Amino acid sequence: MATINEAKTSASEILKKVDEDGIEFIRFWFTDLNGQLKSFAVGKEELEEALDQGMGFDGSSITGFNRIEESDMIAMPDKDTYVVLPWRDDGGEGKGNVARLFCDVLRPGGEPYEGDPRFVMRRALERAKEMGFDTFNLGPELEFFYFDSDEVGEDGVPGILDKGGYFDLTTLDAASDLRRDTVNALKKVGIRVEYTHHEVGPSQHEIDMRYDEGLRMSDNAMTYRTVVKEVAHLHGVYATFMPKPLFGENGSGMHTHQSLFNEGSNAFYEEGGHYHLSDTGRAYIAGLLKHAREIAALFAPNVNSYKRLVPGYEAPVYCAWSQRNRSALVRVPMYQPGKEMATRCELRCPDPSCNPYLTFAAMLHAGLDGIEHGYDIPEPMETNLYDLTPEERDERGIEQLPETLGEAIEVFAGSELMRKALGDHIFERYVELKREEWDEYRVQVTQWELEKYLPVL
Repeated sequence: MATINEAKTSASEILKKVDEDGIEFIRFWFTDLNGQLKSFAVGKEELEEALDQGMGFDGSSITGFNRIEESDMIAMPDKDTYVVLPWRDDGGEGKGNVARLFCDVLRPGGEPYEGDPRFVMRRALERAKEMGFDTFNLGPELEFFYFDSDEVGEDGVPGILDKGGYFDLTTLDAASDLRRDTVNALKKVGIRVEYTHHEVGPSQHEIDMRYDEGLRMSDNAMTYRTVVKEVAHLHGVYATFMPKPLFGENGSGMHTHQSLFNEGSNAFYEEGGHYHLSDTGRAYIAGLLKHAREIAALFAPNVNSYKRLVPGYEAPVYCAWSQRNRSALVRVPMYQPGKEMATRCELRCPDPSCNPYLTFAAMLHAGLDGIEHGYDIPEPMETNLYDLTPEERDERGIEQLPETLGEAIEVFAGSELMRKALGDHIFERYVELKREEWDEYRVQVTQWELEKYLPVL
């Protein structure tokens, strides 16, 4: 079993930073099964003991954690994750600043809690190391929308801020200053940003983080969503990572670039390989393709996710790979001479509402299964997959992702790989929770149904 690695940062270093930064409260962060951030604050006077022993809490009220009869948990802070929260700066008013630390969730005896999503990611990384890969790099691209509030207007849709399109830099892009402030806040919490731009949909945006190691990027994805929402709130608007909030417009995706390294060498690169991919890289991609339908309930985790995963809106739904073809599920960015370290694959189907710890861990396990079992990769598809008939896709052996959460969770429930990746506790609780969500949705009578059928039936 994977263990919680010793942090590089010492408790004394954290206590010194707390004094230097004028910190009065430290927020302990962790996530529930759905990827919702959970937090409680610890006063600086209690921090020294908390860093040593952790802080106890009742896990029975956390979605996906233990029942009430065995609910005692410990949040053990990861001392390497200390940052000051820039939106909680007191501005010199003497109220004290606020910092945060991500936590691993432990049982009272000190062993890792199998229901902690962060531990699932740790176990996946441990498997990679056992197979000879010491680094799993991730580069997710989270898209999101800005609206005037979290409520819909009289017309039944959220209030957009602009009608800009892809890469617009005009008055059509009303959120340039908002994105700039968000980038500055991300930098302050230690997240490197590559670039930022307006996306395809109205009021839709993207701020791309620079790639990072698997566990750190999982933490960064959680922090990113929080920073985007907090800075938007300071500007009097609402940011959402809902996959498909607007009918007839592109939804928000989370294209995820990934690669494996060992001792500084990119395991996906081979000088004479097709697309400069090594056998390892090709087998990893084969694993993603083979298990994509099983992972769908994680990377597209809610009912609304499947309103995005439909043909015609740039969201890939067919299990194929390519280099330039963005309708494929997996894309291999073009090789540039001298950029061997950048050889990678990009899974294009996830959306930003997912639990990053579980989703990234599942991706890694799928790829590692491809490597371990020597999966054969199919031929790349350079044609637009949306132009193929169902018969043509069948002839080529191209599968389609599940079309609903109901279908996805049943495929997931039958996956031995997902049970191995998540562990029995999370696997069974996730199936239970998502079946409940689907059952709740499928009995709803929607406005579309009333307008479609009531006048004629």
